[in-house]
Amino acid sequence: MQHLEEVKNILADVLSLGERKNSLKEDSVLLGNIPELDSMAVINIITALEEYYDISVDDDEISAKTFATLGSLTHFVEQKLSQ
Repeated sequence: MQHLEEVKNILADVLSLGERKNSLKEDSVLLGNIPELDSMAVINIITALEEYYDISVDDDEISAKTFATLGSLTHFVEQKLSQ
């Protein structure tokens, strides 16, 4: 996953994770594991990803699976980039 570090940095910036960012790995659970990751944070992360990668994400494309792990979020971004 070539965009893993970028997605991790965006996630950490939006959620203000600070040094906790360093513990995030591809299989790190996001939903239910990071208290800062609430519904408003999801919207802010999607907006940040859209701006950074110049992609467009429709509401119906977002699901809990997308935010299950750092890897699933990165995979989602990479799929959007390949479209």
